[in-house]
Amino acid sequence: MGVGILDALLPPTCLTCETPVGEQGGLCPTCFSRLAFVTAPMCEVCGVPFPHAATGARQPEGSCCGACLAAPPAFSVARAALRYDEGAKALILPFKHHDRTELARPLARQMARAGAELLRAADLLVPVPLHRWRLFRRRHNQAALLAAQLSRISGKAFDPMLLRRIRATVPLGELGALQREAALLGAFALARGAGRKLAGRRVLLIDDVLTSGATADACAQALLRGGAAAVGVLAAARVPDPRIERSG
Repeated sequence: MGVGILDALLPPTCLTCETPVGEQGGLCPTCFSRLAFVTAPMCEVCGVPFPHAATGARQPEGSCCGACLAAPPAFSVARAALRYDEGAKALILPFKHHDRTELARPLARQMARAGAELLRAADLLVPVPLHRWRLFRRRHNQAALLAAQLSRISGKAFDPMLLRRIRATVPLGELGALQREAALLGAFALARGAGRKLAGRRVLLIDDVLTSGATADACAQALLRGGAAAVGVLAAARVPDPRIERSG
């Protein structure tokens, strides 16, 4: 009854373009068609999408990207729901920078679909933390909001305070691998008493956008040092590797 009254007072509209839709939190057909979901073929470790058959360069199932072969990450597996392109940005950028926190639930639903196996195997959900000054400016940690929604969907416990970012870091997008590693050195630490919560547990690290994987790797290292049995990663969107895209 409450939902019906709300829909009568505030008719549901598309999350990105205000077109009328059938239910709250939905996308119109046009905006939904702009979303590119990450599907096979992809790297079996980091989840970066490979070129599809249409490009003439399909990768075999069960293969790894060159980056994971050269330097395997600390996390065991990473998956994402969407390719980080214009369609995904229409959802993620307002959520991340413009206080559109209601977008956490529809994004989490797509993450739960893409990461169903990871969620089933996880004992604990942990969001990638923000440094306190960035959290103060942004007013919310988007990864923590996603983790909270995924906890509700899956029934798995989550702890938004277990992992801390103790040092602010520069944007990593334009940095090389060694520069990213140096920028993240000592950036993450566990909260006091975290070892008791982590001991022998399988952790699923939650983030909004997975780019190079360097931040997720640094977080996974901290969690494994604290006693976690394994660390997986689940993100709303994945930035394709331009080197792989060009090769396709």
